Amino acid sequence: MINVDLKYMQSFVEEDNLKQLEEKIITAHKDLIARVGKGSDFLGWLDLPDTIGDSLDEINTVAQLLKKVDVLLVIGIGGSYLGAKAALEALNPYFNRKGPEIIFVGHHISSAYMLELKRYLENKTFAINVISKSGTTTEPAIAFRVFKEMLESKVGKAASKDLIVATTDENKGALRHLVNEEDYQSFVIPDNVGGRYSIFTAVGLLPIAVSGIDINAMIEGAKEAKETFSELSLDNPVYKYVAARNHLYNTGKKIEMFIHYDPKIQYLAEWWKQLFGESEGKDGKGLFVASAGFTTDLHSLGQYIQDGERHLFETVLNIKTPTEDFTIEKNEDDLDGLNYLDGYSVDEVNKQAMLGTLLAHNDGGVPNIVIEIEKMNEKQFGELIYFYELSCALSGYVLGVNPFDQPGVEAYKKNMFALLEKPGFEEETKAIKKRIK
Repeated sequence: MINVDLKYMQSFVEEDNLKQLEEKIITAHKDLIARVGKGSDFLGWLDLPDTIGDSLDEINTVAQLLKKVDVLLVIGIGGSYLGAKAALEALNPYFNRKGPEIIFVGHHISSAYMLELKRYLENKTFAINVISKSGTTTEPAIAFRVFKEMLESKVGKAASKDLIVATTDENKGALRHLVNEEDYQSFVIPDNVGGRYSIFTAVGLLPIAVSGIDINAMIEGAKEAKETFSELSLDNPVYKYVAARNHLYNTGKKIEMFIHYDPKIQYLAEWWKQLFGESEGKDGKGLFVASAGFTTDLHSLGQYIQDGERHLFETVLNIKTPTEDFTIEKNEDDLDGLNYLDGYSVDEVNKQAMLGTLLAHNDGGVPNIVIEIEKMNEKQFGELIYFYELSCALSGYVLGVNPFDQPGVEAYKKNMFALLEKPGFEEETKAIKKRIK
């Protein structure tokens, strides 16, 4: 069960302030359930915990086949890779992971990365999971062209067909056309699920399953979360989070920092940044979302957070029980002065660092929301993902934006296509070349 603890923002907010937002959140939740709010064509994620179950056996079966190679290349960008990457990092060991190595590509346009990856794969067997609704998004399309050609050259065109799995649109797009033409194994990205909400589809679940993570348990956690967070009340942990962050935004806090105390959570924070940044940052509105990993970043960003401009707040993910822990023992010489920690576990030290930081940042004028889970496992990861997805949707409605579109993402693409003189962009090419003379 997720708990949202607001005691470290009590000096910055009155309980009545949050209560005033309750009716807005209830209205937003009812609109979401009734599918009458903005972006209602993209609410398929709401029911995925209940509906994806029929696909889990097929996903697990294909995952078993893909485990036979040395490396699985996952080609995708944004929501097509961040959810899977978040799960792989959060739920797998740091070192000596079982199964094929999973490498992500197509989430940037780095020539050095792709060339080094090609050299790395020369003496390894590999398969490809390409994820794209259209098949024409520049970054993954370049990567798929490069590594598809490499795979075909390595094993032959016929054999490569068994080593390529596409996750794409059901009926249309360049990648669907290729799937039909080449008879690749494929999974569908539902039309009513946007990329950043797609972790509970084959987009996220297939690479997660290949890594050995129990996706059935993950979906079970999401299913329980869907039920738990259905309450139309400020007692609902989702409502607490939505009310707290929106109140802080309305009182001048413009930056929300996702804070964690475990390096395994780094990519969960990256996924969270896309979820909230792409959902709320529009129409001249929205919190700027950032992240930091403590205690590491206390030695870089800590000074600014403590004493810099007071325009931010922190949302801390507290994992109460670590996956592993050990005890510090005293040393005869005590040259490092750490004998006072004799008998403490390393996680106890980490938790006291967290508490000390919460108090220090409060004293420095930084409100903190604390989101607590018992431990990081498949079930609680699924619950946490659904918690954030629902929080984001409700928060976007309270803010007054459509949390399911991303019109601003197209701006850089249009300029890039014009600069590269893509057919169909002739007028844009003329205009942009005048700007850069």
